Amino acid sequence: MSDWERSSAARVVPPARPRKLAKVPFVELADGRLQGVVSSGSDIERVYVSSVAAGTYAYACSTNNNRPCGGARGSFCNHIRALVTEAVLQYGAERVARSLKAETADGEPTAQTLVAAMTATRPPLDASKAAASVFSRFLRHLAYLEMAPVTAPLPEMQWFPPSRAVA
Repeated sequence: MSDWERSSAARVVPPARPRKLAKVPFVELADGRLQGVVSSGSDIERVYVSSVAAGTYAYACSTNNNRPCGGARGSFCNHIRALVTEAVLQYGAERVARSLKAETADGEPTAQTLVAAMTATRPPLDASKAAASVFSRFLRHLAYLEMAPVTAPLPEMQWFPPSRAVA
């Protein structure tokens, strides 16, 4: 058994390339979707929760208070394009393409070829209303960033009971 398997900490995979967090502060590949939070270009206090479903490429984009995005009418809006671009920086183009089940015409995928391949299928609007859970995870993520760095365990992150009592 390797050292990391014996330790209580999970491995953290470094990003494929460093990225700036001002435009897309939160991006994740979860729940069968690429999803995240994208800052508004016009209002500093507004963010959009955007997502693209794997396989069908059904997309959704709305503000944090569930108002629909004006640009997501019939095709991907600029928020979704920014989300795909930042996901490629965070996870790498091949991993994003594999997660979304997207195939590009030429061999090596990029953010632009992924968006082009997905929009060519004329994806539908997603009516699943996943924005609330994505935004909630984003807020939880921010709460952890505001905590002081410590080496002691965080009680809310201890999912498993201790194997033995400590006296």
